[in-house]
Amino acid sequence: MPEEPRADRRSPVGEPVVRSDPEITGERAAQAMGFDPDDEESVAEAAAVVHRFATGDVGGDDHVLMLRGAAACAALVRGVGSYKDAAERAGDGVSVSFIRKWARVHDLPQAIRRHVARGHIPPTAAKHIARVGGEDRYLLAWSALDGNLTVRDVRSIASEINDGTTTTDALRTHGVTPGRITLDLPIDAYVDLRREASMQNEASATIVAEALSGHLPQE
Repeated sequence: MPEEPRADRRSPVGEPVVRSDPEITGERAAQAMGFDPDDEESVAEAAAVVHRFATGDVGGDDHVLMLRGAAACAALVRGVGSYKDAAERAGDGVSVSFIRKWARVHDLPQAIRRHVARGHIPPTAAKHIARVGGEDRYLLAWSALDGNLTVRDVRSIASEINDGTTTTDALRTHGVTPGRITLDLPIDAYVDLRREASMQNEASATIVAEALSGHLPQE
């Protein structure tokens, strides 16, 4: 039985949803390349892109090109049915582990991939975020942003999570307070927030959390 790839995405695999958004990638959005795992010619193109990506011909430190390589990995896996067959189709110098790691980056939630495309989260850090599952991916990604975590930090935290440590404990070990974010508010909102928190005998964070709970959509 073919090795089944992950299916965390809601958008079609290989579609450049993030890379084609001009608000994220600017003028490069028009050149975003998509891959269709149900089209043989597109699968062949994906295999060629994966080969160039794995052998260092494209990508480098360019986060948008690295996301394109990740999309090609994901589409190739879906197109041929398994990581092993994908590696063989891509050719010499392409390993199963390479394709698996980058296909999982493409399977990350769009909210996280948008920060990768913007250059806020290094693609090499995204590989390690993709190693953990569920809501932990979000918590690790947002902590990488707000806690100024290095790629090495993210790798270590992901390993600790997979070894059984809770995400919050792993983050605290690396000096990050889970859930902490610094915000710049309009002056009027800042004054009102502080006044309301004082009158209710609550922390400002509690007031903000209660206000947001009714406004943010739940997945």
